[in-house]
Parts: sequence; C-alpha cells; structure tokens
Amino acid sequence: AALCQFLVGYNTGVMNAPEAVVFPGHTTAIWSMAVAAFAIGGPLGAITGGQMADSRGRRGALLIDTWTFLVGGLLQAFAPDMYTLVVSRFIIGFASGFSSVLVPIYLGELAPPTLRGTLGTLTQFAMVIGILVADLFAFPFATESLWRLLFGITAITALLQLLLSAFLLESPRWLLARDPNSLKARYIIKQLRGLRYDHEVETEVGYFLVGGKAQKQEKQSQTAVLKEIMSHRKLRQFFIACIILQVGQQFCGINAVFYYSTSFFKGVIDNPLVGTTIVGAVNVAATYVALLLMDTCGRKTLILWSSGGMFLSCIVIMMSLLHFFGNMMALVAVNVYVTFFEIGLGPIPWLIVAEMFEAKYVAVAMSVCSQVNWFCNFVVGLTFPSINNALGPYSFGPFAAVLAFIFGFALTKLPETQGTTPAELQADLVRRKSQSVVYTPNDTETEGAIDDEWRKAMEQIMQEEESEMNSGNYNYGFQEVDQSEEQHVPLSFE
Repeated sequence: AALCQFLVGYNTGVMNAPEAVVFPGHTTAIWSMAVAAFAIGGPLGAITGGQMADSRGRRGALLIDTWTFLVGGLLQAFAPDMYTLVVSRFIIGFASGFSSVLVPIYLGELAPPTLRGTLGTLTQFAMVIGILVADLFAFPFATESLWRLLFGITAITALLQLLLSAFLLESPRWLLARDPNSLKARYIIKQLRGLRYDHEVETEVGYFLVGGKAQKQEKQSQTAVLKEIMSHRKLRQFFIACIILQVGQQFCGINAVFYYSTSFFKGVIDNPLVGTTIVGAVNVAATYVALLLMDTCGRKTLILWSSGGMFLSCIVIMMSLLHFFGNMMALVAVNVYVTFFEIGLGPIPWLIVAEMFEAKYVAVAMSVCSQVNWFCNFVVGLTFPSINNALGPYSFGPFAAVLAFIFGFALTKLPETQGTTPAELQADLVRRKSQSVVYTPNDTETEGAIDDEWRKAMEQIMQEEESEMNSGNYNYGFQEVDQSEEQHVPLSFE
C-alpha cells in the first residue's frame, strides 16, 4: 500500500530534471502545464478515492488506484508529444490524489493501536523517499535517449504492486461495517493480530463494531456539516486558520523547489542535479527529525520556527543570487529552507485539523483543506517558471512575503493544539476574547465569574472607605444616610 505513496513522491520530483531533454524545443508554458496537470488531477482523485474506498472496499480501491498509476505511467513513458504528456500527468495526479486519501485510511484500519503512529508516518516517509529516488534516477536516465525509462519507473512500480496484490488484505473494519458476522473479517483479524483463541478475536471484533457505530451515528451530509462549521463562530475561526495554513504551505514555495530546483540551480552550481539530489536527501532526513519533534514541541512553536526559518532562508537565497554571498550559500540556504519546512509547515497543517475539530467535523474540514492545498499546488506549479523569468534573483520574494504573513498569523491568532481537545481549544478562545472585548460568562464559567466580580466590588468599596477615613468624611453610622448616596448602588444582583 505504501508503494502508492512512493509513486506520489516519485511523480512530484520526476519532472524536475529532464525538462531540457524531453521533446526539446517545447515552450515554458506547455512544460508548466505538464507539471501543473498533476495538481489538477489530484483533488478529483481525492474525492473519488473516498467514494471508492466505501463502495469497493479498501483493497479493491487500492487495486483500482494501482491500475490508474499503471495506465498513467505507460502513457507518460510512451507519450508521442507534449500534449499526451500533459494528459498522462493528469491521470497520474488523479491516482496520487486517490492514494493520498486511501492509503492513510487503509493503514490506519489495519494497524494495531501500538503501531498506528509508526504506520501513519510510513506514508510521509514513502513520499519523501519517492522524491529522493526520482532525483537519483535522474543521473543515469535524464538524457535524450533514456528519459522514457525515467518516466516508465511509475508503470514498473505499479506492475510490481499488482504482482504482490495477493498479499494485500481487505480492511476488517470495512468488512464488519457491511456484515458484522463476516467470517472473512475474523480470519483477517486473526492473521493481523496473531491471535490464537476465538474469544480474543471476538473482543477485537467488538472494538471494530463499536468504533463503526460511533462513526455512523455522527454521519451527516458534507454540506450540512460545512454549514454548521461556518455558522459557529469558534469553529469558523478554527476552519479559517486551517485554510490559511494550507495556503501558506503551498504559497511558501516548497513545490517550486521540488518541481523546478534543477533549473533553479543552473548557474548556481556546476551540476544542478547534484543540488537537487542533496535537497531530496535533506528532505528525507528533515522528515525524520520532524517526527522526533512532533511529540516534544508545540504545534504553534514549530510553525513559528518553521515560517521564521524559511523566511530568513528566502532572504539569504535572494542575497546569494544577487552575489552578496557565494553561490554555495544559495545551495545551503535552499536546504535550510527545506529543513524548516519539514519541521513545521509540512506536517502541521494536516495534523492540526484533527486536533482542532471533533470527529463529526474532521472529515469535511480535511476534505476542504485538501482541495485548497491541491489548488494552490497547481497555481505554484503553473506560475513559478514565469515568476522566475520575470523576477530573476528576486523570485523567492513573494514566498518570503507569504512566510512573513504566516509568522505574524501564527504569533497572534493561532492557538496551541498539542495536548488539548477541541472543546478545550474553544474554551480557551472564549477566555482570550473576553480579555479584549466584554466578559460574557458561559455555563461552565458563571460561578467563577460572579466570584471574580464580587471580589472586585469589595476591593473598590474598601478603597472608597479608606479614602473617606483619611479625609475625615467617613460615616461610622452616627450620621443620617444621604438620599443621593442611597440611590447610588455600585452593584446589583438579581
């Protein structure tokens, strides 16, 4: 299953190196379209992937996805012209979007709780390794005679997946959702968990069934859930924060590096492929570092470090291209840029969605975020060559502006989500808003609010009495109470 994610990464990076040798004489516009077509197919595949996973089963959907990669890979390898290449990139993008939704679901449902996190990270590692392998294969194959083999790796890998499909098990959760008495599901659970006794299998089946019932009870149409999110002020703020992070993840320019780093490094270092491969290797290492940091550092802290570090890297890149620094500094800055991306803006925009929303909202929020992400990916892939031609050494300037905005947004607006529940996040948002606007206690805070107001009132009365004593005007009870004073009541309680 993880080979599908490997192909997602491979096809993200495979167009980087062979631009000059694939149908020489093509225009920048048609090549940009071939690169960006990948991101047009992606959101359509993401929508279809979820539907096929429910109707055909996880295993059946994975086989359909593999066949799609095979068709797209063959068409890409034997393309007679650039227009066919654009179509093949669209098909592969469709398969990649399909995979990005399906593979995490499949691995999450098969994995035992103790391995769920490990297998979850396998999807990210498979993708970044795919990018690195595309960079490495470019050395022998990115030539006028062998570029078709470079593109054919997609079809070869998909064929290997089909040959290994006998080892691909169906998700027991999907089987039990269709038939709680499924013997096949029980057999698969026994295989996956290494269980020996029937009562152990039935206990595990019970966990699957309870989880499935909880999900069914919370099912609503996507439109209804989205309306509910947008009508609830706190949920709407969380939703907007997620969208901003998704836009920032793409408009920070990371895929401009993965799509076009070879052309970017021309004139910067002697062999641009070496620079591209170093970036791919650093990307893999940084992904591992990010996994170590996820459970020890706050999400907001990592976003601040990530956007701040990437911003400074963009400045150094531009200064290097303007010859304030040597060319090697540009290479170093690009790798620092990629490293800071992987520790924050890479994983956190996806991770934070599940931490901000309750289960009933997560699927819809994630779906919208995915569509926004793919659209922004398309925009970057299509426009960066033109931006690079127009701005030259200042081509990373727009990315630096986006990163400065993300840093400011994270610093002032983004809540910390690590170790909190969605309900706790909403309560924290209420408290922060109350400090800057008007205090409006909710049901859980009413008692504390009244106590606080009472304490403030008592302190004010004591200060007024002390002032009157010092001035000699204090009424110790021997004087008649003035009518105007009787009418002035500082606090009233119903």
